[in-house]
Amino acid sequence: MTISQESYHERLRTLSEASVHIHFDAFTDIDWDNPDFAIDPEDPRWVLPAADPLGGHPWYQEQPLEVRTKIGLWRYANIVKVGMQFENVLIRGVMDYLFSLPNQNPEFRYLTHEATEECHHTQMFQEFVNRAGADVPGGRRSFRVVSRFLPLAGSLIPESFFTGVLAGEEPIDHLQKAILRGGEDIHPLMRRLMQIHVAEEARHISFAHEFLRVKVPGYGRFRRGALSVAFPVIMRVLGDVIVVPDRKTAEKIGVPHWVIKDIFWKSPDGEKMLRDLFSDVRMLAEDIGLMNRASRKVWRALRIDGRPSRFRGEPAPHAA
Repeated sequence: MTISQESYHERLRTLSEASVHIHFDAFTDIDWDNPDFAIDPEDPRWVLPAADPLGGHPWYQEQPLEVRTKIGLWRYANIVKVGMQFENVLIRGVMDYLFSLPNQNPEFRYLTHEATEECHHTQMFQEFVNRAGADVPGGRRSFRVVSRFLPLAGSLIPESFFTGVLAGEEPIDHLQKAILRGGEDIHPLMRRLMQIHVAEEARHISFAHEFLRVKVPGYGRFRRGALSVAFPVIMRVLGDVIVVPDRKTAEKIGVPHWVIKDIFWKSPDGEKMLRDLFSDVRMLAEDIGLMNRASRKVWRALRIDGRPSRFRGEPAPHAA
């Protein structure tokens, strides 16, 4: 389903107004010095819930409590660090895109709201890492190097840039919602960070979907064809950057490489989770004409094919 320019502009106004009325400040809306939010590395509430890929693995569940607690805090800190790095790239790319927008374009207002919110997210995430005392690297080294150049896509190939935005935001949104819905006893500070992030990322994800819905159908045949093939590649590559921990870092904390390989994405549960992470963007690709004979082969080769969501945010079924 595509949308008209008028409907698109109306949705941008709605998103902008929502950003004015519901937004969060990293140091006003989180009481960092609240004793309940104190980070004790031995607090058993750092044990990963079953909704986390590592937390649900038998190897992790068989470890002593102190080991699970230590690994859990490291896992949370590293995901948060990757999130900070990804959102830093997003902010720079958005600013690059906005620089040359014509006057009267409502994208300017909304995307500036989004960049402001992402700045608060980077502060929120880095503050957590600092207080956790975990010297985590975040994304793998290759991502940290390439991240210097990725923001240029904001103005040069915006459809690929906003595809990349979804590739980073959709998987972490999927995992955080699964953890929050699971109802397990997670640390209140981490719960608060997730609640804030999920609330604001809903707008950011919505914008990226609407942007592609209104832009892509107007592209020429070659540009659409190129994006149809690039779309699943961007999803898989950046999705792995966000979700899969670096091998060397995992081994330092005591997680064997075979466990990481099994979780991401060799086991049946891992394969299902990989497909589930991208069900919403498969729906988007279908709706805007990016699913064709060639692109379906790429989705299948990358093992992220499957049934598209019936609606955005549809919970994944428990069985494949």
